[in-house]
Amino acid sequence: MGKKGVEALVGLFVLLGLAGLLFLSLQAANLASFGERAGYTVSARFENIGGLKPRAPVRSAGVVVGRVKSITLDPKTFQGVVTMEIDNQYQFPRDSSAKILTAGLLGDQYIGLEPGGDDQNLAPGETIRQTQSAVVLENLIGQFLFNRAADAGGEKK
Repeated sequence: MGKKGVEALVGLFVLLGLAGLLFLSLQAANLASFGERAGYTVSARFENIGGLKPRAPVRSAGVVVGRVKSITLDPKTFQGVVTMEIDNQYQFPRDSSAKILTAGLLGDQYIGLEPGGDDQNLAPGETIRQTQSAVVLENLIGQFLFNRAADAGGEKK
């Protein structure tokens, strides 16, 4: 194999490496799907959204059924309003619930939808009423330490 053949193989290897890096960066940023899917929007209100970000997945039973479209703050109630776009192929009952969950111990946060039992489905633009806010690890640790300190203070008396 000549010098030009080796150079061509090295160039091909470098291009494959760059394509792999591009793919991984798109996956990490939740931008792997470029096309617009047909879907409908629903919203949910949360007391605390934690580290939830736009384009985070919306999952039901572990299956990605949509994406978080936007996150805003309601100036009257001071709640986080999360707008989600759900794929048209997935229809959820009106009494479904939404939770902010974490993938693993320190993973990214996502919305988990649990279907209810209502006969009517969520309509585009409707609000999911039953929600559970994000569990913030720092708050849990602070509460645990506060309780331990209170218990230790009570034992010394």
